[in-house]
Amino acid sequence: ELALEEKFTVEVTADQLPDVLGPSREKDRYQGNDTPGVVTGLAWTPHGGDILFIETSLTKGNGKLTLTGNLGDVMKESAIIALEYIKSHAEELGLDADELNKRNVHLHVPQGAIPKDGPSAGITMVSAMVSAFTRRKIRKAVAMTGEITLRGEVLPIGGLKEKLLAARRGGIKTVVIPKENERDLKEVPDNIKEHLEIKPVKWIDEVLSFALESMPEPLSDE
Repeated sequence: ELALEEKFTVEVTADQLPDVLGPSREKDRYQGNDTPGVVTGLAWTPHGGDILFIETSLTKGNGKLTLTGNLGDVMKESAIIALEYIKSHAEELGLDADELNKRNVHLHVPQGAIPKDGPSAGITMVSAMVSAFTRRKIRKAVAMTGEITLRGEVLPIGGLKEKLLAARRGGIKTVVIPKENERDLKEVPDNIKEHLEIKPVKWIDEVLSFALESMPEPLSDE
């Protein structure tokens, strides 16, 4: 028996990317974020990468957290961690801890018919909630991916190549990624990386400094 294996390499320019991956759907395009509390995240799927939008709204209440959008258990836990991080670092974020407990938080990920799960939306959720609480918008054409801990550390994620491809296709200009995923950038084609400003981060305060149009002033000790 003789087994033959042939490998073919096709070079694709960034301008040809949409044609290779197929026509871009509206949901796969950056849609702007003129409202505080709206952040663009990046997701991995069995069919490649996707961009997703996380929306946060606040109402008067008693600190209740509502999650919608067909989220799995891991993603729900990320949202809980995100809110707890904000509460424990309220003064650093210029927020009154008592006032936080007088607001109900509703976090929604559109396309509720599609199940969603995984920890990599953690920093996106923190950014969405901080944006809503501080009334500061997210910078234009910024997307992000990264797991979050209660201490605010940003942990690595999977599917970086696919996520960056989705960002490029979706019209994103700046992508925030975990510092530990820098080594995975070698797997990403140069003609994708050269069209994205990639920001590796280790802590959530770095994420917020890149994402928010302006950083909130910490409350004084008094």
